Amino acid sequence: MDIHNDQRFAINLNVRGIQPSATLRINELSNQLKSEGKDIIKLGLGQSPFPVPERVVDALKEHAHEKDYLPVKGLKSLRESISGYINRSERMRSTWEDVLIGPGSKELLFILQLAYYGDLLIPRPSWVSYAPQARIIGRSVHWLPTHADNNWQLTAEELDIVCRDDASRPRILILNYPSNPTGCTYTDDQLLAIANVARTYKLILLSDEIYGEVHFEGKHKSIARYYPEGTIISTGLSKWAGAGGWRLGTFIFPKELRPLQDAMAIIASETYTATSAPIQHAGITAFNGGEDIDEYLKQSRRVLKVIGEYMHRRLSEMGAVVQKPEGAFYLFPDFSTFRDQFTRKDIKTSQAFCQSLLENTGVAILPASDFGFVPDHLAARLAFVDFDGAESLKLAGGDYADQELADDFVEQAGPRLVKAMDKMEAWLNSL
Repeated sequence: MDIHNDQRFAINLNVRGIQPSATLRINELSNQLKSEGKDIIKLGLGQSPFPVPERVVDALKEHAHEKDYLPVKGLKSLRESISGYINRSERMRSTWEDVLIGPGSKELLFILQLAYYGDLLIPRPSWVSYAPQARIIGRSVHWLPTHADNNWQLTAEELDIVCRDDASRPRILILNYPSNPTGCTYTDDQLLAIANVARTYKLILLSDEIYGEVHFEGKHKSIARYYPEGTIISTGLSKWAGAGGWRLGTFIFPKELRPLQDAMAIIASETYTATSAPIQHAGITAFNGGEDIDEYLKQSRRVLKVIGEYMHRRLSEMGAVVQKPEGAFYLFPDFSTFRDQFTRKDIKTSQAFCQSLLENTGVAILPASDFGFVPDHLAARLAFVDFDGAESLKLAGGDYADQELADDFVEQAGPRLVKAMDKMEAWLNSL
């Protein structure tokens, strides 16, 4: 029996019209095409190419026997480690009680929106899951305009314009930097200006700093320095420690938002109960850091910076308009200069562009429409992650330890990325 067509069942799904996560969708499609024997260069899913640091893996092995349910808010010793980490890196004075652990920061974002009744303010372009989560829960989403000539950064003025007409309206502002999908980040002055507006309107500010540790120069700063009373810092192990599949995320709250933290813990207790015990124990090692972790991060940043600069240059030479990344592993090139050529091939949307690129070259990227833009905005997100992260770290810390990384390193460490650029360039020139 097909219950969808049977009139005895009226199933009103609250995910109607929402597609599966774009990043997971492109990853599954890429894997399917690869299993069919096609050569697919995977620049769609933003998964760290680097291995989990060896000492962190050893900690997971050591605690694999841990099987007990842990406290809803997380293991105290892990919360202490995270508090210490954020205090060292951001000169804050948090305590372990300010920390909430979850099975990925994505889940914590979801229950934040369940716990706090307010509109969601999202700068465009944004990560693919912010807005769909809000729609699933039934929250209003307000897209904040940004501009390419300002590196797609939200300005304090734009934020003020949105808030001033209804100054007391409850709102959550999400700020993600270094950015997914652009790789750009904010200056101290920009953060201070945004913080002042957020304070004026008493916004809950979720600072998504999951890519903070992969700022290419290691100089990431949290907006919590400037708006400590209203900022929740979101981070985890997925992007800087290569442990995306481990699913460990954390929110660090100011004491002023302890009631919100407690409300989220109540929701957590009735949903996921607690985060995996072995993963939490291993997380202590990661957040405590050490010389080996510092070296891992140093070489990761070096590798990502040179690859990002190489990809930026290649895309610019092709005729795309693209901002130079400052962190993470993303680029957001605009191909509007090819609109006439695309139109002759009946390519009129970013989705059609990415589909045609995949079919003709095997290069998988994501359309701008997945990041908050209208369908005919001819841009795309490219994740430069299809390379052997373990080998690149070994190479950077070995043969290239005492020299500046350049194109020869990229060609040796990331041949599939070079191949992707060659294929894309040839295809664009053929239109």
